[in-house]
Amino acid sequence: MSRYYVTTPIYYVNDAPHIGHAYTTVAADALARWHRLLGDETFFLTGTDEHGLKIQRAAEAHGLTPLEQADRTSERFRAAWRQLNISNDDFIRTTEPRHYTAVQALLQRCYDNGYVYKSLYSGLYCVACEAYYTESDLVDGQCPVHGTPVEQFEEDNYFFRLSAFTDRLLEWYETDPDGIQPDGKRREAIGIVKQGLDDVSITRSSLKWGVPVPWDDGHVFYVWYDALINYATAVGYASDDERFAEWWPATTHLLAKDILRFHGVYWPAMLMAAGIEPLPRLRVHGYLLVGGEKMSKTRLNQIAPGDLIETFGVDGVRYHFLRDTPFGPDGDFSFEGMIARYNADLANQLGNLLQRVSTVVHSKCGGIGPAPRADSTLGPIVAEVFGDVVEAWRATQPSVALEATWRIIRATNDYLQTNEPWKMPPGPACDAVMGDALEALRIVAILTSPAMPAACDAIWHRIGLAGSVLDQRVPAAARWGGYPGALAVVAAEPLFPRLKG
Repeated sequence: MSRYYVTTPIYYVNDAPHIGHAYTTVAADALARWHRLLGDETFFLTGTDEHGLKIQRAAEAHGLTPLEQADRTSERFRAAWRQLNISNDDFIRTTEPRHYTAVQALLQRCYDNGYVYKSLYSGLYCVACEAYYTESDLVDGQCPVHGTPVEQFEEDNYFFRLSAFTDRLLEWYETDPDGIQPDGKRREAIGIVKQGLDDVSITRSSLKWGVPVPWDDGHVFYVWYDALINYATAVGYASDDERFAEWWPATTHLLAKDILRFHGVYWPAMLMAAGIEPLPRLRVHGYLLVGGEKMSKTRLNQIAPGDLIETFGVDGVRYHFLRDTPFGPDGDFSFEGMIARYNADLANQLGNLLQRVSTVVHSKCGGIGPAPRADSTLGPIVAEVFGDVVEAWRATQPSVALEATWRIIRATNDYLQTNEPWKMPPGPACDAVMGDALEALRIVAILTSPAMPAACDAIWHRIGLAGSVLDQRVPAAARWGGYPGALAVVAAEPLFPRLKG
């Protein structure tokens, strides 16, 4: 059995969850669900990032302690993921004792190995990013990410010798091209390193809200170098060596492009410095834009997932994120586009197919679903689609996997339109057509379940199958001929009622 360990970034608790967070989390959830379908032993991690100056200031603005601020907002993320049917196996908070243990252990190893030293730091700092910038990084004198003013900071810090890892990082990028994907993001990481790496500050002495530095109690670790280690914490680093050895080689991080420098340069260098191998795989996506702009608190363009669920339902929202936004480039969100996709794919195609089949089975087959034909013309289409779906998920392309699956839906609707079983008399010929259509629905439910688990379970039960679609395992379950026939098919209201634009 293979293992698959997938992570989202941990989300910062200075603000509420929005659909940008939801996009990454739904993508990770779908990948985890796909690997469970494959029969892989799967572990899925998400969580919240709770230290740093930004949290301290947000707490002060709300009249709270930093931990109270973190408690309140962390729960909002948990609630949002429950609402979106996210199947994470763990939810980590960086204020947990297990994480303090892992952070101190990993960075102590970096220190003991000679990759950490003390010096004075003076520089320009964006509190929103929790990151230092040079003058050349700024855009019109402001943060290149948030478009807000930066602050001048100066204090004694401990530094990580990032500059010592130039050659090793470049070797990793060149010898393991699958380490960072899409390839354009790997080339971007190469460009960052070839421009020259400066040593980076990893502690603060002016801040108390953070993980204490074990070799100097006057400092806490800078939030990014605490946060990155969460991925190792959750699979047993510094607490369960056997578990860490089993799971760490299976690690895949999902992240947005704005944190590539931290994940694709700083994090692998930290792991090298601590003697941890192998390095994780990174899958980098673009922004989910609203009106052409990245969502941010300062631009007041954030949209809460719950606002969309009221209109589209949980699986309608999940499907839109995965189908309309290819993993890699930026995607542009619009309510109108979401309605168009919902109506075209879910109401008109999948929902209509389910409704057609159940109606005809009741009118022509006495409500009992017939078995499919072994030599149905739909069988080769299913086999071809399954291969494309497997490759698309392997390449972290949910939109491609779903588009491939929809070929079965379109082919089956065309098949019904050609044969017109609603005009046939009851009997073997009609049974054969309807058995084929039911089998196509069974396979579609399996292949679409990582994106829409609840809706696909509903399809599963409507066509009379026992258990859950989530308990199926491919490739065996996706082979043509698995619908047994002689099952009671449910006629019900449309699963995806058409929406008005």
